[in-house]
Amino acid sequence: MAVPLRLGVLVSGRGSNLQAIIDSIEAKRLDAEVRLVVSDQADAYALERAKKHGIGTAVFHAKDYSSREEFDRAVVRCLRDRQVELVCLAGFMRILSPYFIREYKNRIINIHPALLPAFPGLHVQRKALEHGVKFSGCTVHFVDEDMDTGPIIIQATVPVLDGDDEEALAARILRFEHQIYPRAIQLIAEGRLQMEGRRVLCKGSEADAQDRDVWGYINP
Repeated sequence: MAVPLRLGVLVSGRGSNLQAIIDSIEAKRLDAEVRLVVSDQADAYALERAKKHGIGTAVFHAKDYSSREEFDRAVVRCLRDRQVELVCLAGFMRILSPYFIREYKNRIINIHPALLPAFPGLHVQRKALEHGVKFSGCTVHFVDEDMDTGPIIIQATVPVLDGDDEEALAARILRFEHQIYPRAIQLIAEGRLQMEGRRVLCKGSEADAQDRDVWGYINP
């Protein structure tokens, strides 16, 4: 039996993607374990989600550190103490320092509620509606030193309907976030991903084609 991939999940808010990861693990769809949930907000509901499932938590306040790197050094030490192998950003509202990126190079992933490289950053549903796009979606990508620019692992496409406002579009996208984030982690746990330049290739992805018909997600 394979050893579960050890995860550290960084959160700032309600933690619905954290919950999706936990649910996938408990349903035996994801060969991983959440070793630690870290937040920069003591009142983040994600921490309550973690505690309900017996998962350890840690809170770090930015005001207690002299710089972004000092904050990140403290977080990295905590992750190492828990032997975390993969860092998953799930609504973590801080930009990681170059130090953090180096220490977990190609071992940090993020979920973004748009089809990158379109609409990085914040307020992405507003941007999508203002631009009049017909499809939006979500992206799981590796994290590099720039914002939302890392190599793309997996994406889901979501139609933008004529009557959509930001809230309706965000809710439709979120349902797919909850599907593709655990899926991306499982691909990493299985050792199926390899990078060629900016492209993330998935070994055996053709065999999974039958699983995609209702997801609408793009490679892998």
